[in-house]
Amino acid sequence: MTRRLIALFRAARVALHIGYGLTLAIAYPWFGLAIRRRILQNWSAGLLDIFNVRIEIAEGDPLHALRHGLIVTNHISWLDVFVLNAVVPMRFVAKSEVRRWPVIGWLCARAQTLFIERGKARSAARINVQLVDLLQRGECLAIFPEGTTTDGLKVEHFHSSLLQPAIDAGALVHPIAIRYQDRSGTHCLASAYIDEISFGTSMWNILSTAELHVQLVATPPLDASGTDRRNLTGAVRQHISATLAAMHAAPASASQLEVAHEHAGNEQHFQSLYCVLLHPSLAQEVVSHPLK
Repeated sequence: MTRRLIALFRAARVALHIGYGLTLAIAYPWFGLAIRRRILQNWSAGLLDIFNVRIEIAEGDPLHALRHGLIVTNHISWLDVFVLNAVVPMRFVAKSEVRRWPVIGWLCARAQTLFIERGKARSAARINVQLVDLLQRGECLAIFPEGTTTDGLKVEHFHSSLLQPAIDAGALVHPIAIRYQDRSGTHCLASAYIDEISFGTSMWNILSTAELHVQLVATPPLDASGTDRRNLTGAVRQHISATLAAMHAAPASASQLEVAHEHAGNEQHFQSLYCVLLHPSLAQEVVSHPLK
């Protein structure tokens, strides 16, 4: 009963947080890149705080220095998007079905997610042209080349088409492995969006989990220049697969740093972002004094 009450309380907080996100999303596309990144990062961190999700990244991990390029990761949950955005704000390529999800789909669209229709060559070609342009402009983009979610125990086949833009743009490719676990480091399935599970059931599973840890490990970036799509895809998949296997063999140690995010209801956080929303002239001040 106590766990159910806690889950219901969290659900109410999630609803409020989504309402806050809807307000921000109205003006979000018109902000500058730096402001959009700050809003996206703080909103995602606030959502994770409500779910009591803790991100763990080892000291010296390449992820700490990541600022631009193409991020490639294994895919376990819809929560992956917010986990990654809480660390490094980025734009995602998602299947077109996500655009039709109630509320969340609209938020993703306002956050400038790029939607691709699976199995349609014309849609893939159009997205690839956009990705090349964004990578050349120094943006940070992310793809899930498995094309589906898994239980996180192993890496499935990678579809290589979305890695072609990194080659065309001569960009860096950042392989990142994601693993969800409990406090002791044991693999946890609470966040896995698999087996025909509905979005509502998936969210309830996460709301009902007392505490969830997610471990992120990035390997050194790969230069996509001068390679071909098949070799690049194989190399990226091998990096992620080997890293994930090592993570399962040796769970997170005490030497890892936990990325602690402030409570989503932090008064300064809300006031600062609403100031940006209502008074864009204050944007530079928020960037100069980022929220902690």
